[in-house]
Amino acid sequence: MKKVAVLLSGCGVFDGTEIHESVLTLLCLSKAGAHYQCFAPDIKQMHVVDHLTGEVDATARRNVLVESARIARGEVKSTTELAIAEFDALIIPGGFGAAKNLCNFATNGSECEVDPLVTDFINEFILAKKPVGFICIAPMMIPRLYPHGVKGTIGNDSDTVAAFNLMGGEHQVATVHEIVVDEANRIVSTPAYMLAGSIAEAHSGIEKLVAKVLEMTDAR
Repeated sequence: MKKVAVLLSGCGVFDGTEIHESVLTLLCLSKAGAHYQCFAPDIKQMHVVDHLTGEVDATARRNVLVESARIARGEVKSTTELAIAEFDALIIPGGFGAAKNLCNFATNGSECEVDPLVTDFINEFILAKKPVGFICIAPMMIPRLYPHGVKGTIGNDSDTVAAFNLMGGEHQVATVHEIVVDEANRIVSTPAYMLAGSIAEAHSGIEKLVAKVLEMTDAR
C-alpha cells in the first residue's frame, strides 16, 4: 500500500496550514487507499494571528510542530524523523504558514528562502525522484527547490505569478479545478484556496492532485 508524507506548517489559514486543504488532502489519500504520515518542522511560527479578528497577537509564541499536531490528531513527526525509503510521495497543503513558516515568501517575496529544515526534508523526495504535490501558496517554494524553468501554478494572481517567474520558475495559469503537472521534475500543483470560493471548489483540484501524485508513484 502506498504511503504519502504530508508536510504541515501549523494550524490555521492565517499563520499555519489551511485546515480545509489539509483535511481534504488526508481524506482523498485515505479514500484512494493510501496511508499517510503528517510531518512538520520543529521551529517557531513567524507570528500568531487571531483568526476571529485577523489581528496579530504580538505577545503569543507558538511552535509549528506543536500546532500541526492539532490537525494530525497528535500523529505528527518532526521533519528530521523522515525515513525516505518508507514513503512514495509528498504533498504540501497551503495556508499562509507555507509562506510564513516553511519559507518567508510572505515577507520577502521573490527574494524568499525556504527554511533549512524544510529544504532538507523536501530534498530527500527530490533526490529520490519521488513525486511532490504543492497546494495553494505552497508552490512558491518550487523555484527555490527545483532547476530553472520548473513548472507550477498558484492560479492566476498577477503579482504572485510574476514572483514565481522572477525566481526562475515557469508559471502556468490554472483554474481552481485544474492541476499543473511537471513530468520532468515530478511535481503536481493546484490553486485550491488561492482561487476557491468554497470547500467544494478546493476539493475539486486537491482530489485531482492526490490522484495524479499517486499515479506518478506507479511510474517510478
